[in-house]
Amino acid sequence: MTRCTLGLLVTLALGLLVAPLAAEAQPPAKVPRIGVLSTGSPPAPAAFFAPFIQGLRDLGYVEGQNIALEYRYAEGNLDRLPDLAAELVRLPVDLLVAGSGSSALAAKQATTTIPIVFFSAADVVERGLVASLARPGGNITGASFDTGPEIVGKRLELLKEAVPTVSRVAMLVGEVRSPTADANEKAQERAARVLGLTLQYFYVLRPEAFTEWVFPAITADTPAIEALYVGGPVAVGRSQQIADFALQHRLPMIGIGRPLAEAGSLLSYGPTQRAMQQRAAVLVGKILQGAKPADLPVERPTQFELVINLKTAKALGLTIPQPLLGQADEVIR
Repeated sequence: MTRCTLGLLVTLALGLLVAPLAAEAQPPAKVPRIGVLSTGSPPAPAAFFAPFIQGLRDLGYVEGQNIALEYRYAEGNLDRLPDLAAELVRLPVDLLVAGSGSSALAAKQATTTIPIVFFSAADVVERGLVASLARPGGNITGASFDTGPEIVGKRLELLKEAVPTVSRVAMLVGEVRSPTADANEKAQERAARVLGLTLQYFYVLRPEAFTEWVFPAITADTPAIEALYVGGPVAVGRSQQIADFALQHRLPMIGIGRPLAEAGSLLSYGPTQRAMQQRAAVLVGKILQGAKPADLPVERPTQFELVINLKTAKALGLTIPQPLLGQADEVIR
């Protein structure tokens, strides 16, 4: 055997030995970590965020396999959101998902570099979340909850159809003032005049306000409040607490989304949470593939759903008219 041939064999042998070691030394692929910021209380993440999680799975992202989700809940206390957002940024996360406008604002204040995707956020231009719907700019985009004034009036129409005797309604809304919020309030007042309703507004910013003064004011009001309308982020974040209060005092309630009906609201009507969360998942997927939030237009809702809770109707001694039942996208029995 020549010296050249022997050298070649040694080189090949060493190569075979080193190759597996080199392969084993390769670092594992980085698993993207997504921070999820919510104003609500934790049901298990699989409950409220199920459409978002399923949307990620449809794109091939499976929690615990090739993606990690970090949840933070403000439990209805908006003052906690900045600290929770900052905590997620410090982890750090690769992307932030905000489940409301208040969560999105806290996320935007916490970082100018980590991409942010929101859903269920309203007044996104007026509140300074994005520069415009078509060109969000910065590090944020998402699926907007902005519906237009006609939808807020529609909720009062549905409430009156379900409970024709109602005349005084307590409006539990947020304190954010904007051209959109003002337009919505004017639309509510117009609808109220046509329907023969009197609206009393309760602007709620802190969850403690419900027990401190909102609930006492509603029960003490003269003439009596006969129904509740839930529209603000703090109120939605405390949907179960408000639904329990409404049932205790036999007050029919209508709110802006399915979680309220599931908590015990008589009715809910608004953009389909499932569709918004799934669209948010698509935007997340695009960003994980390299797209920039500034280049992804904000999406507006195109699907709406009416949910009727017949268990609540029975507890309140109400009979929902059959034509209204026929309009429902879902009936909780």
